[in-house]
Amino acid sequence: MKYVIGIDGGTQSTKVAIYDLNGNIICEESVKLLPLYIPDAETAEHPNDDLWDSLVKACRALMQKFEGNKEDILGIGLGSIRCCRSYLKEDGSLAYPIINWMDKRLAKPFQNDIPDVAYISTTTGYLTVRLTGQFKDTTANYEGIYGPFDKKEWKWSENPEDYKEYNLTRDMLFDLVMPGDMLGAVTKEASEETLLPEGCPVIATANDKAVEGLGAGIRNDGSVLVSLGTYIGGMMRGKEYTETSVWYWSNLSAIPQEYLYETSIGIRRGMWSISWFKELLGEELEAKAKSLGVSVEQILEGEAKDIKTGSEGLITVGEFLAPNNLPFRKAMIIGFDGRHKRAHMYRSLLEAIAMTMKIGVDAMCDELGVKPSQVIVSGGGSNSPLFMQIFADTFGIKSVRNVVNNAAGLGAAINAAVGVGYYPDYETAINNMVKIRDSYEPNLENTKVYHQVINQVYMNIKEYSDPVNKKIYEIFG
Repeated sequence: MKYVIGIDGGTQSTKVAIYDLNGNIICEESVKLLPLYIPDAETAEHPNDDLWDSLVKACRALMQKFEGNKEDILGIGLGSIRCCRSYLKEDGSLAYPIINWMDKRLAKPFQNDIPDVAYISTTTGYLTVRLTGQFKDTTANYEGIYGPFDKKEWKWSENPEDYKEYNLTRDMLFDLVMPGDMLGAVTKEASEETLLPEGCPVIATANDKAVEGLGAGIRNDGSVLVSLGTYIGGMMRGKEYTETSVWYWSNLSAIPQEYLYETSIGIRRGMWSISWFKELLGEELEAKAKSLGVSVEQILEGEAKDIKTGSEGLITVGEFLAPNNLPFRKAMIIGFDGRHKRAHMYRSLLEAIAMTMKIGVDAMCDELGVKPSQVIVSGGGSNSPLFMQIFADTFGIKSVRNVVNNAAGLGAAINAAVGVGYYPDYETAINNMVKIRDSYEPNLENTKVYHQVINQVYMNIKEYSDPVNKKIYEIFG
């Protein structure tokens, strides 16, 4: 047996897994990240050295579980969160805590207000240094303001004048390699910390959503991916880069010279809202779930599956993190009456996610002139049969989930499998490593209800709520 490792660094946890070359999980480990440091509306930082510390902890636990031969691990695919920023010292250590993608300072160039900064990079760039000692990074994790990066050519600008507006020089930025290329090899020091095999090739992947698209097995057949995470987005594969699209944008793919078209309408703090709701319900429900040997979500799912489509008029608008340009936007749950219980609220949260993504995917597909054939759902939320049926009913097309629902981890493993030469190309790797678990057909009567809510409520509601939320924002900030 030969194996590859996929690293999936997320906003809420670091996940690592060992896969065989057929895409089966041999063993896996997940370590929850520390809560973000959010002292005000502008700031969101990963405390201490949390991304590296969590990776060390996860890898050590993973390798202690692994019963195979370390020498049979062919490579490691390194994936992590996009749109974050790391400030590094000359030796590659952190000069400042990693700034998370929810931090509003990332809308601005480097401010030169942090001492000892020698390099600016991404999360993957920082972790590459820690694992390999190499100051390299994947080209496909440069979404956001880092420097003059050319998304058509997948490289830094060669004109020194272009760096001035970013308060940078070229030597402050890492050399870039394409997804599937080797970043370096695990050093002796990193091996001692993580227990990963010394000398094992570390392979470049892409930003976390692009890696997820690869691991979900999106093909050019009208398949749309809905990625359930702290940020929820809708995606399709694409060949051409465009700067003029309105309802989608061209994200760099985990497949070199391809793009992942991503909906302009996404949900920030998407699955976070489910965690938030669980916390509101308190320790009593957690204790009940533990006594029954199930999760809190399973209890809520059992209650919510008997609630009628549309949650009997309880409507959630999921603006749990306002856009930078519309800071007054707030989440809302409206339509309460005496019928509504926690099951209605839970189902309404799920329906809000599905309806928002239906609006975003429709807008993208209309602009592209394509018709979606199926919606692939990835992430832990796809474990819910209720959620999968809600997606099928809302979209009016088949919803599909794969055997491995951590598509980002599997995508990183696919990058590694191609990068070390086990598979000759990405299509072959996808065909061998991505497997469909099951699918859900839409109930078209339910589809009619969701379309009514979308067209008669959802599409217009912010015309009425925005003025009210502006007043709330003026009072409370």
